[in-house]
Amino acid sequence: MAESEYCVVTTSIDSADAADALASAAVTVRLAACAQVIGPVRTTYRWQGAIEEATEWLVTLKTTTRAYAELERFIRDEHPYEVPEIVATPITAGNPAYLTWLATETR
Repeated sequence: MAESEYCVVTTSIDSADAADALASAAVTVRLAACAQVIGPVRTTYRWQGAIEEATEWLVTLKTTTRAYAELERFIRDEHPYEVPEIVATPITAGNPAYLTWLATETR
């Protein structure tokens, strides 16, 4: 199978305002064609040897694999966490018109 040209990037962040700001900024600078904010969600994770719980918001960003590295850098620069979640999932199939739009709206 050929490598996907498109991906969904997911990150989590500690407030609705921060999630909205990150989503809006990524779309404004054309690193993502669109972004969705989902939440709040409860997160349980291990950090520095302790089990932690937090309320977070998920931000899902649709982008091209070509723009992924720059989007990852952008999230790292803008994100308040020391080690932010940044996970890219390839889009292996989709509405051709939507994928064309995604590529057009992403630099």
